Amino acid sequence: MIRLAAFTLLVVSIAGCGLTETVGSAAADATSKAQEIKQGKATEARAQSELDAAARASAEQRQAAEKDSQ
Repeated sequence: MIRLAAFTLLVVSIAGCGLTETVGSAAADATSKAQEIKQGKATEARAQSELDAAARASAEQRQAAEKDSQ
């Protein structure tokens, strides 16, 4: 009976180490993915801002051309 209890304790402690490592790895992966998403959103916002500026410049050029042609 004592051998079984000792064996069970050993198995549980070894399994716990693997579980801790797996949880730690998953947390690191989640943090990395969250950072990637944050950077992606910043890139998207910057690209949208550049597109908006280009659209405004194009509209201004078109208005200037129409004004000059009249």
